Amino acid sequence: MSGLITNNMSTIVANSLFEQLTSAFHTLEDTNESPALKALRQEAYTRFEKKGFPTVKNEDWKYTNIHSLVNKTYILNKDVDVANLDLAKADIPGLDAHRIVLINGQYVLAFSSLEDELGIVVKPIEEAEGEEAFQKHFAQHADKTDSALVALNTALFTSGLYLSVAKNKVVSKPIQIVHVATGEEDFFVQTRNLYVLEANAEAEIIETFITSDGSAYNLNNKVTEIVLEENAKLQHYYLQQASDAGHYINHTEVYQTRHSLYNNYNCNFPGVSFVRNDINVRLDAENVESHLYGVNLLADRQLVDNHTVVDHMKPHCESYEWYKNIPQDEATAVFNGKIFVREDAQKTNAFQQNNNLLLGEKSAVYTKPQLEIFADDVKCSHGCTMGQFDNEALFYLRSRGISEESARVLLVHAFAFDVTSRFSNDAVQAYVEDLVEKGLYSE
Repeated sequence: MSGLITNNMSTIVANSLFEQLTSAFHTLEDTNESPALKALRQEAYTRFEKKGFPTVKNEDWKYTNIHSLVNKTYILNKDVDVANLDLAKADIPGLDAHRIVLINGQYVLAFSSLEDELGIVVKPIEEAEGEEAFQKHFAQHADKTDSALVALNTALFTSGLYLSVAKNKVVSKPIQIVHVATGEEDFFVQTRNLYVLEANAEAEIIETFITSDGSAYNLNNKVTEIVLEENAKLQHYYLQQASDAGHYINHTEVYQTRHSLYNNYNCNFPGVSFVRNDINVRLDAENVESHLYGVNLLADRQLVDNHTVVDHMKPHCESYEWYKNIPQDEATAVFNGKIFVREDAQKTNAFQQNNNLLLGEKSAVYTKPQLEIFADDVKCSHGCTMGQFDNEALFYLRSRGISEESARVLLVHAFAFDVTSRFSNDAVQAYVEDLVEKGLYSE
């Protein structure tokens, strides 16, 4: 395939990032969007201007300094050349899936394939304003947080994906969404996604992040709102495999109603320089269930920061969260998990665990599991462990003829297996376990 992905905004270059963003915002005033959407953008940009970019003085950003990311200029919204683009990095052996491709956030139909699957609506977010679910849910969930970066995204998004699954529809096979970052000059992308599963709908979404070879330094600010209506079920994977040119700030806001199920599997691997994931789950009805799992194998000087919020708002709900971090070399892992149990959320069952295995003498982990409970009839627990290789186990394996390298791989596999064994998709589980092994060999 050859050609360009075009955007309705021109390329903007200014003296500072803030000036660039302001210019970009004023450019959007000339688009054909509805007055309601323009008002949303204006309100969001006002919030962003008031707050500014977060600094380490903000408790939630204490260990994650983005000064170097925002203290430079970028190309914004440049046309993208998709000729000779290689998507092989996103291939998962044994996975039979529909594929959707976003290049710098732009939905590319020519690379995507949903075949004849009925009951699914997929379109660029900028073309979804007429959809009833868009009008009902867009910017109604993530924007209720106090995130300046969500506000920036709402004000300036120009690309992304709208995906809805109709009532009672069970999608026949997984949907793999491939996020490709590509560009010859430093670029900043604002991507906005909205996924809505109507009542009794079921789907599996696997999001893979890759970088095309030779791409320049890139910053990606992505916001995804997910709505699960009554009895809907979603299995949702994040597989972060971008190169060291990539820097990602991802905000995922999940809103669940009665009897719905949301499972998130968040995996980060050596390569990408910087990742900040905010995953917020709101259980706003009775009999709702959510599971959050994470495996983070890091190397070199990577920084991966996972902040999660599980907000129990109504009775008889259950949440389960288990994150494992494995930093090597001089990598840094941050985990901050918050569980809120509101006063009305009696009979809540909430579990949270964070385990850390440090493999580098200069690696670091900052962890902060939190529980805030305002109800009295609940079962809640949280815990955290931190350590290095078990030398006795390593000696035991080596004494039986296993090389040190193979022994290390076996021990790390055993450490990660508590989480990977809970993956709902066997092909993804095998793929992630293989990536863990390859990531260890990169030492």
